[in-house]
Amino acid sequence: MRHFYVYMMASKSRVLYTGVTNNIHRRVWEHRHDMFPGFTSDYRVHRLVYFESFQYVGNAIAREKTIKGWLRRKKVALIESQNPTWEDLSEDWYGAIKPLTPTILGGTDNKQVLRFAQDDKVVSDDNPVGRDKMTCQTLQLAFNAGVATITLNRPDKRNAISFQLLDELLAALDEIERSPAQVAILTGAGKAFCAGLDLDELKSLLGKTHDENVQDSTRMARIFRRLYEFPRATIAAVNGAAIAGGTGLATMCDFTLAVPEAKFGYTEVRIGFVPAIVSSILVWQVGHKIARDLLLTGRLFDAAEAHRYGLVNEVVPADQLMTRARQLAAQILENSPSSVRATKKLINSFIAGQLDEQIATAVEDNARIRTTADFREGISSFLEKRKPQWSGK
Repeated sequence: MRHFYVYMMASKSRVLYTGVTNNIHRRVWEHRHDMFPGFTSDYRVHRLVYFESFQYVGNAIAREKTIKGWLRRKKVALIESQNPTWEDLSEDWYGAIKPLTPTILGGTDNKQVLRFAQDDKVVSDDNPVGRDKMTCQTLQLAFNAGVATITLNRPDKRNAISFQLLDELLAALDEIERSPAQVAILTGAGKAFCAGLDLDELKSLLGKTHDENVQDSTRMARIFRRLYEFPRATIAAVNGAAIAGGTGLATMCDFTLAVPEAKFGYTEVRIGFVPAIVSSILVWQVGHKIARDLLLTGRLFDAAEAHRYGLVNEVVPADQLMTRARQLAAQILENSPSSVRATKKLINSFIAGQLDEQIATAVEDNARIRTTADFREGISSFLEKRKPQWSGK
């Protein structure tokens, strides 16, 4: 008898992907060997952590539509009810499949029903939009009345960028795009918006190969491009310092609101980096002359100066920041969603071709600079809290 399988794959950082197949051996092998370009290969979603078998494809498809709306924590609970340690169920495979025992969720009939969790979805049937938050280690995602709010949630690290944060931020944006929300707000927990790259990630860069650096640069470029071209309206509510990559995240959004105390800066040249990826879009935003000033000096600048350059739309008192962000979101929600999406697509199309070439070059430049002596000295001096001794090599 032919069977259909519902399976859940996970990365080491527990980014989830779910699918349906009639040949689970082959499909898992394909995931493991990155046969599918895109999400699962980009995030190395290679571990089979859950699967069930079903006789009727119609039941599977019907149930899939319901479970697509589950909160991430409900999906995690499903996995852990059968596989509490998140073991790779296919590790010793290509013998007999030993399916997990299915437990029918909801309904009282004796037909097989598909349980299907789709790529970290946030909304659920019994937990409607506006009531719950996505459970992640580095950020929170909440929905309310057509507005999604992403809160970078590493306050003890000043919301510094880790590669896990990048992965979870991309996953959160995917969730928002699949949800009914039409506006996304990005902000930070605590006193900072985002303080740039995490120190532990900085340390790890010193020992990486060129190919690994290209992969890291590509990942960073992907999040900036994703934010810049995101099909829903985006608002950055900058509650404090937004440095280096944090400035990039803040200014990739359609609207940037900032508290007067916020500090910005493209500080990469001060530690031997090249601000290659953000510069691709910054030049379009402020023009060559201002871009040269900000990128070549690496200086910090405040919200008022950012406002003069057009990088910040409004400077808002701290106690009114999120209120103003929600007011702006409400104003956007009054417009036609399809018109807003079409208008954003039109605006982005004006520079899309040039941007493709510039970002491809930027990724290579970013990776190449990391092999230089000045880069190693810049990172080492920064971590050791001393003045760098540049060699120009």
